[in-house]
Amino acid sequence: MIKKTLLWILALVFCAALVACGGGPEGGPGTEEDTQETEPTAPPEEPSGETEEGTETDVPAEEPTVEEMSEGEGEAELAAQLSVYNWADYIDEQILADYQEEFGVEIIYDTFASNEDLLAKLQAGASGYDVIFPSDYMVAQMIDLGLLAEIDVNALSNWGNISPTFHDPPFDPGNQHCVPYQWGTTGIAYRAGHEFFEENTPTSWAYLFDPAMLEQYSDGGINVLNDQRELIGAALAYLGYSMNSQERAELEEARDLMLEAKPYWTTFNSEDYDDSLLVPDEVVLSHAWSGDAAAAYYATYSDETEDGNWYYAIPEEGAVRWVDNMCITADSERQETAMHFINYLLDAEVGAAITNYTYYASPNEAAKAFILEEILTDEGIYPPADVEAKLEWLEDVGDAIFIYDEVWTAVKG
Repeated sequence: MIKKTLLWILALVFCAALVACGGGPEGGPGTEEDTQETEPTAPPEEPSGETEEGTETDVPAEEPTVEEMSEGEGEAELAAQLSVYNWADYIDEQILADYQEEFGVEIIYDTFASNEDLLAKLQAGASGYDVIFPSDYMVAQMIDLGLLAEIDVNALSNWGNISPTFHDPPFDPGNQHCVPYQWGTTGIAYRAGHEFFEENTPTSWAYLFDPAMLEQYSDGGINVLNDQRELIGAALAYLGYSMNSQERAELEEARDLMLEAKPYWTTFNSEDYDDSLLVPDEVVLSHAWSGDAAAAYYATYSDETEDGNWYYAIPEEGAVRWVDNMCITADSERQETAMHFINYLLDAEVGAAITNYTYYASPNEAAKAFILEEILTDEGIYPPADVEAKLEWLEDVGDAIFIYDEVWTAVKG
């Protein structure tokens, strides 16, 4: 499919100060009927015993080193299976099929809709997952909880492909537990051609929270991300506070703001809103991650109009910049195979294939040689340096997370 350059509008005025690395696509656990998420399926059993065909699938007692595997040696000794737990629609399944075919490792693939869902699953005692994809602030929490295995990125032959920008992040000093996967921003997607938006570009979070504004277009449908930190963070930014506020008064003010806006919101959806809501025009505005908005634009692109149906704006009050990461669970019994799989995803061409599928920016500098030009030049996906420098990361808020939980319960209740 021939794609045109995405004609998004970016607001270049920001009030939020730059905060050191931390946030990403994720959302709070959905419990209401209006939530369109699905509960992730139970993790697979550890492959000890026999498969349906009756063949032995015990993990080898000793797996080859990553260096050996990256050189093409020892591949026959990789584990028979690898369990991967990722965000929905976050990798081209052909990549998984290619890996399985080349290395003979069966990928057991499962998806989640939010960082909170991922954390709850692991804390509930789920075992069997090997490679998981938490966002930055969640990585910090999982390290503190002892849920992540330590890794040596220098043992990954493709580690050099990662841009130095993503080396040594504050949420994982020295990249001792995780490797960056994809990054992006969080803003507002809005329906191109809608009468109200033809004269009013959503360059403020007011378009998501101000009842007087919402009354102008809410009859067309409004979606917010079913994401605790993202939605509360957007409300805090609109009020002029840090998206990482730990002040109860500020968080309660954000709660009240969201409760006033909630009657105008149609859905809480962070899992498939681009496919189920944006593309079929079930809503006219959505709290959105940059890649999902881009995917909706290209999915609705018309050669006749040379345009898509969805634009994306970064609000002037400030917005989230996030990075999702590849990590290995602390209880994984297939850590060397997990490292082999991560190293495979760090390959330049594979990394480009991921971005060409998801429309999210890649931390893989070497991949840029293979990423579609319209993606590389799209400022909604790769913001200009002056915009990128003013985005705010979500960070671990410590014990204040319990206040966030209270606020989230009130908003979703």
